[in-house]
Amino acid sequence: MSDKQRNEGEGNKTAAREYNRDTTAFAKSGQVEGKAREAKKAIEGAEGDKLRKAEREGQSHSHGEDRMLKGGAKKSAE
Repeated sequence: MSDKQRNEGEGNKTAAREYNRDTTAFAKSGQVEGKAREAKKAIEGAEGDKLRKAEREGQSHSHGEDRMLKGGAKKSAE
């Protein structure tokens, strides 16, 4: 089995590192505003109903918002 296919178990560090690298590169690319306008146009346009349905479907599988994101819990100093 190659390193690319290696099972890293829970918490794939390679995938997390690649995701972080790619999202940082996108944020610095100058494309964020344009992509946000495209998304708004899609939601307000003919695709809107389909996109909202897909969002509801995704949310139905969710365990809810992470309390740490909403300030509902404090991270411990430990």
